Amino acid sequence: MTNGEVALLGIRHHGPGSARAVAAALAQWRPDAVLIEGPAEADAVVHLAAEKDLVPPVALLAHAVDDPAKAAFWPYAEFSPEWVAIRHAVDHDLPVRFIDLPAGYGFAPFTDADAEADAAYGDDHAADGAGPDELPADPLALLAEAAGHDDPERWWEDVVEHRAPGADALAPFAAVAEAMGALRAEGLGESRRDQLREAHMRQRIRAARRAGHRRIAVVCGAFHVPALETMPTVAHDRALLAGLPKKARVDITWIPWTHRRLSQATGYGAGVQSPGWYHHLFTAVGDPVPRWLTRAAELLRAEDHPVSSAHVIEAVRLAETLAVLRGRPLAGLTETLDAVRAVLCEGSDVALELVRERLVVGDALGEVPDAAPAVPLQRDLARLQRSLRLKPAAAPRDLDLDLRKDTDAARSRLLHRLRLLGVEWGVPARSSVNSTGTFRESWRLCWQPEFAVRIAEAAQWGTTVEEAAVNKAVGTARAAVELAELTGLVETCLLAGLSGALPAVMRVLADCAALDTDVAHLAGALPALVRALRYGDVRGTEHGALAGAATGLAERVCVGLPPACVGLDAESAAAMRARIDEVHGAIALLDPAASGTGTGTGTDTDTGTDTGGLADRWAAALRSLARREPTAGPATGAPGLLRGRAVRLLLDDGRLDSEEAGRRLRLVLSVANAPTDAAGWVEGFLAGGGALLLHDPRLLALLDEWLGGVSGEVFTDVLPLLRRTFAGLEAGVRTTIGGRVAAGPLGAAPAAPEAVGELDPDRADAAVPVLAVLLGVGPKIPRQRAGRNT
Repeated sequence: MTNGEVALLGIRHHGPGSARAVAAALAQWRPDAVLIEGPAEADAVVHLAAEKDLVPPVALLAHAVDDPAKAAFWPYAEFSPEWVAIRHAVDHDLPVRFIDLPAGYGFAPFTDADAEADAAYGDDHAADGAGPDELPADPLALLAEAAGHDDPERWWEDVVEHRAPGADALAPFAAVAEAMGALRAEGLGESRRDQLREAHMRQRIRAARRAGHRRIAVVCGAFHVPALETMPTVAHDRALLAGLPKKARVDITWIPWTHRRLSQATGYGAGVQSPGWYHHLFTAVGDPVPRWLTRAAELLRAEDHPVSSAHVIEAVRLAETLAVLRGRPLAGLTETLDAVRAVLCEGSDVALELVRERLVVGDALGEVPDAAPAVPLQRDLARLQRSLRLKPAAAPRDLDLDLRKDTDAARSRLLHRLRLLGVEWGVPARSSVNSTGTFRESWRLCWQPEFAVRIAEAAQWGTTVEEAAVNKAVGTARAAVELAELTGLVETCLLAGLSGALPAVMRVLADCAALDTDVAHLAGALPALVRALRYGDVRGTEHGALAGAATGLAERVCVGLPPACVGLDAESAAAMRARIDEVHGAIALLDPAASGTGTGTGTDTDTGTDTGGLADRWAAALRSLARREPTAGPATGAPGLLRGRAVRLLLDDGRLDSEEAGRRLRLVLSVANAPTDAAGWVEGFLAGGGALLLHDPRLLALLDEWLGGVSGEVFTDVLPLLRRTFAGLEAGVRTTIGGRVAAGPLGAAPAAPEAVGELDPDRADAAVPVLAVLLGVGPKIPRQRAGRNT
């Protein structure tokens, strides 16, 4: 509506109907200045809206200079009325100003007396620290309820979004202002914060008048229009604003935003449930429903759903019929999705969810020009993204890297450095290519708008990504309190190629390792160091200090493991078993380097042989652990889970033969031992694979004999342990074991295969070429001959 020389255009944020109405009103009113609800600091960057590279969805990002974690966003989509007003102003070379309270007030420290005057965060814009309890009642919900509707979104669509512009483009705004005035007359939804914001808005309107503007358009939330229609005195507004705290220094810029971040599910205060749908309503020419259903059909066909043009025609008819039956002027999103589910998806909610994710919400990502203000760290990141051809995208995508290639290696270093800085643009993923080499990495990339805040926070560490990552690594190392955290940091530094941080991190690691006597901590720290050693060949890193540190940790684990396993409860024993498995694998990788540099010597008490090699010392530790049986209660020995695991690891490494393993199993399963301890021993022994029960029937017979002799009460106690043990075996192994147990007595050697007839030399000779090709030792043979011979 108009008030003298001011047109107050009350809108709903991110409403395509409001956006079209604003465009029509501005074209009719032809203002000489445009004022927009938004942080006053944005005046410095609004001119960038004229740049063709500023493509919505985008957002204004304001953050405190002294504490970048204090930040707030003001997002705009192409269908946002504010964005339409900004574009109208820049296209017609009109001054445009933001009239809300400066964001700096929200980032300033408040006293208790000032707390309720927290006016920087709007009731309709996202800001860190603004909780839902602080927001006033939704005026749209109140109006919809008064009109007899239980769904404010649906009511707004019928009243505004589906309404075609009339001859008087300002008439709808007068109706909205009248409705909001009635609400505010009842005192609904008004807060102290709104009063402060509106006082500042009125001050900015007065300033525009003093600047000589005669036709001023004000685009603001509809809720604020009644407070801007009747202006109190200047002294009144000054008195309201006098209690504001001192403003914090603020930097403001444009950042890319996404449709997904506009959705209400993300917690954004003025979010909409269907930004992708709203974008279609605003940009589609003609009837939007058939076009949108055509897009849904294309999406489903791309995902191998059988959807034809006939399906689209029937879906359009169904959506229009539903709108008539429900008394709606046009088919809305509810009717359209009902038609999609019934016709295109044939009742499938899974296919419908795909349409919701891709089209109703969407993954559109905006763009920002290089001229937008940014911290040096952000500019360096943008440079690296261009040079490495890694364009940020809102839709998740997989990236496989071959670290033998320079570009892929540089991409890997960038992603690891960003993760160290708290920017989780890439997350390690399972490779889509079968490869166990260290030269391959797989990532899942997905860019999030809030990364802009994290980059601003990380700017305190340096002006380039590498410098910031190095400084952050050193700072993290100095603040670390656990050894595993430090070894993980060393691994990250190697993955990220941060050679400048390694010396300082290694010094802290050495000091921490020297003071830590907890074997569990040492065992948890070792695998990360050994993994880091494996990266040297591919990444060209120097790891001499790492080898020494890893060897020292391994030797201390070998010495301290057996006594550290005594008296553990079930939960601690399970955690230690996982540690033992990790250390076993780590020592298998480390021993070739460690055996040449180790200086310690020891003696295997079972064999009396020299254990100068690290692998030998580890085997001696496992033997010692396997012998630590409880003599006077569980607290006097190592749990059966760990003793059984030690025996299995020794057996797999060939340091214990099957005869000895069977003897130890027989002793454990004797009536002298507690059944629960025996069940734990079996669990540790069979963990990782039960094929040895098939290869050595005597072990299976021992286990079957023991289980058959357990009493009923004890059987109830050990059954969960045994079920868990056998559930971890391979499905084929379980099936074969079950078949053997059902077939009859166990323990006998498997039956010899039936005798075959005399060998036919001619037939055998015919198969030789095929076998040679299969084994890769002979020349390739014609396909026809191979088929005939087989």
